[in-house]
Amino acid sequence: MPSPLLRTVLAVLLAAAPAAALGQAAPNPEFAPRREPNLRSLAARERQRKCGAEWRALTPPDKAAQGPRWPQYYSKCVRRLKEQRA
Repeated sequence: MPSPLLRTVLAVLLAAAPAAALGQAAPNPEFAPRREPNLRSLAARERQRKCGAEWRALTPPDKAAQGPRWPQYYSKCVRRLKEQRA
């Protein structure tokens, strides 16, 4: 069993070692590839923004009549927007 001093020294060295020295490449956000959003995701994001704006504009009694919670309202709103588009 290694001595406590040896364990401490090893722990300090491992904690201080850079990730590259341990064989792990640190992710560089500057060079991370970004995927371009496709048309479906852009359309979904636009529907979410429209439904969110409508939801925030509703008064509490209107929200209760439409569906008391966001997920129910969002589901109905997306269905309505898709039907309008078609």
